[in-house]
Amino acid sequence: MVRRMTRPPPKPAPADPNEPLRLSKRMAELGLCSRREADDYIARGLVQVDGLVVSELGSKVHRGQRIELLAKAAEQQASLATVLLHKPVGFVSGQAEHGYPHAIELVVEPNRDRSFGGGELKPEQRVGLVAAGRLDIDSTGLLVLTQDGRVARQLIGEDRQVDKEYLVRVRGEVTPHAINTLRHGLWLDGQALLPAQVDRPNPDQLRFVLREGKKRQIRRMCTLVGLEVIGLKRIRIGNVRLGRLPMGQWRFLRPGEHF
Repeated sequence: MVRRMTRPPPKPAPADPNEPLRLSKRMAELGLCSRREADDYIARGLVQVDGLVVSELGSKVHRGQRIELLAKAAEQQASLATVLLHKPVGFVSGQAEHGYPHAIELVVEPNRDRSFGGGELKPEQRVGLVAAGRLDIDSTGLLVLTQDGRVARQLIGEDRQVDKEYLVRVRGEVTPHAINTLRHGLWLDGQALLPAQVDRPNPDQLRFVLREGKKRQIRRMCTLVGLEVIGLKRIRIGNVRLGRLPMGQWRFLRPGEHF
Protein backbone atom coordinates (compact mmCIF):
# COMPACT_ATOMS: atom_id res chain seq x y z
CA MET A 1 0.00 0.00 0.00
CA VAL A 2 1.35 3.44 -0.96
CA ARG A 3 1.31 5.84 1.94
CA ARG A 4 0.67 9.42 0.90
CA MET A 5 1.71 12.58 2.67
CA THR A 6 -1.27 14.26 4.33
CA ARG A 7 0.49 17.33 5.66
CA PRO A 8 3.97 18.84 5.37
CA PRO A 9 6.43 18.19 8.22
CA PRO A 10 6.89 21.10 10.64
CA LYS A 11 9.64 23.54 9.72
CA PRO A 12 12.42 24.17 12.25
CA ALA A 13 12.41 27.55 13.96
CA PRO A 14 14.71 30.02 12.18
CA ALA A 15 18.01 30.80 13.89
CA ASP A 16 18.25 34.10 15.74
CA PRO A 17 20.61 36.20 13.57
CA ASN A 18 21.77 38.14 16.66
CA GLU A 19 22.71 35.11 18.74
CA PRO A 20 26.46 34.33 18.86
CA LEU A 21 27.53 30.90 17.66
CA ARG A 22 30.69 28.84 17.74
CA LEU A 23 33.37 30.08 15.39
CA SER A 24 33.84 26.61 13.90
CA LYS A 25 30.13 26.32 13.13
CA ARG A 26 30.09 29.75 11.50
CA MET A 27 33.12 28.86 9.38
CA ALA A 28 31.30 25.74 8.16
CA GLU A 29 28.15 27.79 7.43
CA LEU A 30 30.25 30.12 5.29
CA GLY A 31 31.73 27.20 3.38
CA LEU A 32 35.27 27.98 4.51
CA CYS A 33 35.88 24.40 5.69
CA SER A 34 34.30 21.62 7.72
CA ARG A 35 33.79 22.05 11.48
CA ARG A 36 36.55 19.55 12.20
CA GLU A 37 38.94 21.41 9.91
CA ALA A 38 37.87 24.70 11.50
CA ASP A 39 38.82 23.47 14.97
CA ASP A 40 42.22 22.43 13.63
CA TYR A 41 42.81 25.82 11.98
CA ILE A 42 41.67 27.69 15.10
CA ALA A 43 43.96 25.69 17.39
CA ARG A 44 46.89 26.40 15.06
CA GLY A 45 46.20 30.14 15.04
CA LEU A 46 45.27 30.24 11.35
CA VAL A 47 41.91 32.03 11.69
CA GLN A 48 41.26 35.75 11.92
CA VAL A 49 38.04 37.39 13.12
CA ASP A 50 37.76 41.07 12.19
CA GLY A 51 41.51 41.11 11.56
CA LEU A 52 42.53 39.49 14.87
CA VAL A 53 43.82 35.93 15.26
CA VAL A 54 41.51 33.69 17.33
CA SER A 55 43.12 30.50 18.63
CA GLU A 56 40.80 29.44 21.47
CA LEU A 57 38.54 26.49 20.68
CA GLY A 58 34.90 27.19 21.49
CA SER A 59 35.19 30.91 20.72
CA LYS A 60 31.93 32.49 19.60
CA VAL A 61 31.20 35.09 16.94
CA HIS A 62 28.28 37.02 15.51
CA ARG A 63 27.19 36.43 11.92
CA GLY A 64 28.18 39.94 10.90
CA GLN A 65 31.84 39.51 11.83
CA ARG A 66 34.49 39.00 9.13
CA ILE A 67 36.21 35.60 9.26
CA GLU A 68 39.31 34.80 7.20
CA LEU A 69 41.77 31.95 6.86
CA LEU A 70 45.45 32.81 6.93
CA ALA A 71 47.60 31.93 3.93
CA LYS A 72 48.96 28.70 5.41
CA ALA A 73 45.45 27.31 5.88
CA ALA A 74 44.46 28.36 2.36
CA GLU A 75 47.54 26.60 0.97
CA GLN A 76 46.65 23.45 2.88
CA GLN A 77 43.12 23.54 1.46
CA ALA A 78 44.48 23.94 -2.08
CA SER A 79 46.38 20.66 -1.69
CA LEU A 80 43.25 18.66 -0.77
CA ALA A 81 42.21 16.19 -3.45
CA THR A 82 38.73 15.52 -4.83
CA VAL A 83 38.29 12.77 -7.41
CA LEU A 84 35.36 11.61 -9.52
CA LEU A 85 35.03 7.86 -10.04
CA HIS A 86 32.80 5.92 -12.43
CA LYS A 87 31.91 3.17 -9.97
CA PRO A 88 31.11 -0.28 -11.37
CA VAL A 89 28.70 -2.80 -9.87
CA GLY A 90 30.26 -4.89 -7.09
CA PHE A 91 32.15 -2.11 -5.30
CA VAL A 92 30.97 -0.54 -2.05
CA SER A 93 31.21 3.20 -1.42
CA GLY A 94 30.70 3.24 2.35
CA GLN A 95 31.05 0.55 4.99
CA ALA A 96 32.54 -2.81 4.00
CA GLU A 97 29.81 -5.18 2.83
CA HIS A 98 30.13 -8.98 2.62
CA GLY A 99 33.79 -8.80 1.68
CA TYR A 100 33.19 -6.78 -1.49
CA PRO A 101 36.00 -4.40 -2.51
CA HIS A 102 35.80 -0.70 -1.67
CA ALA A 103 35.59 1.85 -4.48
CA ILE A 104 38.77 3.53 -3.19
CA GLU A 105 40.71 0.51 -4.49
CA LEU A 106 40.04 1.75 -8.02
CA VAL A 107 41.64 5.15 -7.35
CA VAL A 108 45.15 4.27 -8.51
CA GLU A 109 47.22 5.79 -11.31
CA PRO A 110 46.64 2.97 -13.87
CA ASN A 111 42.88 3.66 -13.65
CA ARG A 112 43.12 7.41 -14.14
CA ASP A 113 41.62 8.93 -17.29
CA ARG A 114 44.47 11.24 -18.23
CA SER A 115 42.46 12.98 -20.94
CA PHE A 116 41.08 15.23 -18.18
CA GLY A 117 44.56 16.35 -17.09
CA GLY A 118 45.79 16.90 -13.55
CA GLY A 119 48.95 15.94 -11.69
CA GLU A 120 49.83 12.71 -9.93
CA LEU A 121 47.75 11.58 -6.96
CA LYS A 122 50.04 11.72 -3.94
CA PRO A 123 49.99 8.82 -1.43
CA GLU A 124 48.90 11.13 1.40
CA GLN A 125 45.99 12.36 -0.75
CA ARG A 126 44.74 8.88 -1.56
CA VAL A 127 44.83 7.79 2.08
CA GLY A 128 42.62 10.69 3.11
CA LEU A 129 39.89 10.21 0.49
CA VAL A 130 36.37 9.43 1.72
CA ALA A 131 33.15 9.02 -0.23
CA ALA A 132 30.92 12.11 -0.13
CA GLY A 133 27.65 10.21 -0.39
CA ARG A 134 26.75 6.60 -1.04
CA LEU A 135 26.20 4.67 -4.23
CA ASP A 136 24.81 1.16 -3.74
CA ILE A 137 26.91 -1.90 -4.46
CA ASP A 138 24.60 -2.89 -7.32
CA SER A 139 24.55 0.63 -8.84
CA THR A 140 26.98 2.34 -11.21
CA GLY A 141 27.93 5.89 -12.02
CA LEU A 142 29.38 9.02 -10.52
CA LEU A 143 30.93 8.73 -7.05
CA VAL A 144 32.80 11.60 -5.39
CA LEU A 145 35.72 10.88 -3.06
CA THR A 146 37.31 13.82 -1.31
CA GLN A 147 39.66 15.05 1.39
CA ASP A 148 37.98 18.45 1.37
CA GLY A 149 35.46 19.10 4.13
CA ARG A 150 33.94 21.92 2.08
CA VAL A 151 33.04 19.48 -0.69
CA ALA A 152 31.75 16.87 1.75
CA ARG A 153 29.53 19.40 3.51
CA GLN A 154 28.15 20.67 0.22
CA LEU A 155 27.20 17.14 -0.89
CA ILE A 156 26.15 15.42 2.33
CA GLY A 157 25.72 18.18 4.93
CA GLU A 158 22.37 18.75 6.62
CA ASP A 159 21.69 21.91 4.59
CA ARG A 160 22.84 20.53 1.23
CA GLN A 161 21.12 21.91 -1.86
CA VAL A 162 22.84 19.86 -4.56
CA ASP A 163 20.61 17.61 -6.64
CA LYS A 164 21.58 14.26 -8.17
CA GLU A 165 20.41 12.73 -11.44
CA TYR A 166 19.95 9.03 -12.15
CA LEU A 167 18.97 6.86 -15.09
CA VAL A 168 16.98 3.85 -13.88
CA ARG A 169 15.98 0.75 -15.84
CA VAL A 170 12.83 -0.83 -14.44
CA ARG A 171 10.67 -3.89 -14.92
CA GLY A 172 6.89 -3.59 -14.55
CA GLU A 173 4.04 -1.39 -15.76
CA VAL A 174 5.05 2.27 -15.73
CA THR A 175 1.73 4.06 -15.49
CA PRO A 176 1.11 7.83 -15.32
CA HIS A 177 -0.19 7.26 -11.79
CA ALA A 178 3.05 5.52 -10.79
CA ILE A 179 5.15 8.40 -12.16
CA ASN A 180 3.02 11.00 -10.39
CA THR A 181 3.30 9.07 -7.12
CA LEU A 182 7.07 8.83 -7.50
CA ARG A 183 7.22 12.59 -8.01
CA HIS A 184 5.44 13.39 -4.76
CA GLY A 185 3.50 11.46 -2.17
CA LEU A 186 5.72 8.63 -0.90
CA TRP A 187 7.01 8.00 2.60
CA LEU A 188 10.17 6.12 3.66
CA ASP A 189 11.41 5.42 7.17
CA GLY A 190 8.42 7.24 8.64
CA GLN A 191 9.13 10.47 6.76
CA ALA A 192 7.58 12.10 3.72
CA LEU A 193 10.01 12.29 0.82
CA LEU A 194 10.83 15.60 -0.79
CA PRO A 195 9.31 16.19 -4.24
CA ALA A 196 11.37 14.55 -7.00
CA GLN A 197 11.66 15.09 -10.73
CA VAL A 198 10.72 11.88 -12.50
CA ASP A 199 10.15 11.37 -16.21
CA ARG A 200 10.28 8.54 -18.74
CA PRO A 201 12.85 9.07 -21.52
CA ASN A 202 12.14 5.63 -23.04
CA PRO A 203 9.78 2.70 -22.37
CA ASP A 204 11.95 0.77 -19.88
CA GLN A 205 13.84 3.65 -18.30
CA LEU A 206 13.07 6.41 -15.82
CA ARG A 207 15.06 9.54 -15.02
CA PHE A 208 15.14 10.68 -11.38
CA VAL A 209 16.44 13.97 -9.98
CA LEU A 210 16.59 13.96 -6.18
CA ARG A 211 17.74 16.38 -3.47
CA GLU A 212 17.96 13.76 -0.74
CA GLY A 213 19.66 10.39 -0.46
CA LYS A 214 18.10 7.84 1.85
CA LYS A 215 19.58 4.37 1.72
CA ARG A 216 18.53 2.62 -1.52
CA GLN A 217 15.93 5.34 -1.93
CA ILE A 218 15.15 4.98 -5.64
CA ARG A 219 14.87 1.19 -5.44
CA ARG A 220 12.55 1.42 -2.45
CA MET A 221 10.46 4.15 -4.12
CA CYS A 222 10.00 1.99 -7.20
CA THR A 223 9.00 -1.01 -5.11
CA LEU A 224 6.23 1.06 -3.51
CA VAL A 225 4.65 1.65 -6.94
CA GLY A 226 5.09 -1.93 -8.16
CA LEU A 227 8.28 -1.51 -10.19
CA GLU A 228 11.51 -3.49 -9.98
CA VAL A 229 14.83 -1.71 -10.56
CA ILE A 230 17.13 -3.77 -12.77
CA GLY A 231 19.76 -1.10 -13.42
CA LEU A 232 20.66 2.23 -11.83
CA LYS A 233 23.29 4.75 -12.92
CA ARG A 234 24.07 8.15 -11.41
CA ILE A 235 25.00 10.58 -14.17
CA ARG A 236 25.16 13.96 -12.43
CA ILE A 237 25.81 15.57 -9.05
CA GLY A 238 24.95 19.26 -9.08
CA ASN A 239 26.80 20.86 -12.00
CA VAL A 240 29.25 17.96 -12.40
CA ARG A 241 28.40 15.24 -14.91
CA LEU A 242 29.76 11.74 -15.32
CA GLY A 243 30.13 12.44 -19.04
CA ARG A 244 32.51 10.18 -20.94
CA LEU A 245 34.51 8.97 -17.94
CA PRO A 246 34.91 5.21 -18.55
CA MET A 247 33.60 2.72 -16.01
CA GLY A 248 36.21 1.84 -13.40
CA GLN A 249 38.26 4.97 -14.09
CA TRP A 250 38.62 8.26 -12.23
CA ARG A 251 39.70 11.83 -12.71
CA PHE A 252 40.42 14.89 -10.58
CA LEU A 253 37.78 17.55 -10.02
CA ARG A 254 39.18 20.30 -12.24
CA PRO A 255 39.93 23.86 -11.14
CA GLY A 256 36.85 26.00 -11.69
CA GLU A 257 34.56 22.93 -11.65
CA HIS A 258 31.96 23.26 -8.91
CA PHE A 259 29.05 21.16 -7.73
